[in-house]
Amino acid sequence: MMRILLLVATNVAVMVLLSIVFKLLGLDRALVSSSGLNLTSLLGFSLIMGFGGAFISLLMSKWI
Repeated sequence: MMRILLLVATNVAVMVLLSIVFKLLGLDRALVSSSGLNLTSLLGFSLIMGFGGAFISLLMSKWI
């Protein structure tokens, strides 16, 4: 249970860091104006891919 809690906490911390970096560098406005990307959907996709990869790695770690 502790491993899953640490996995979730790490992924949430990475998402918070990504959103702060995007806002500080002004990339959120640049993405919207140049290509029409939405920062929220981009972070949501990153969250799904990050959780998916980390969870698969967590499940495989017991067998390896």
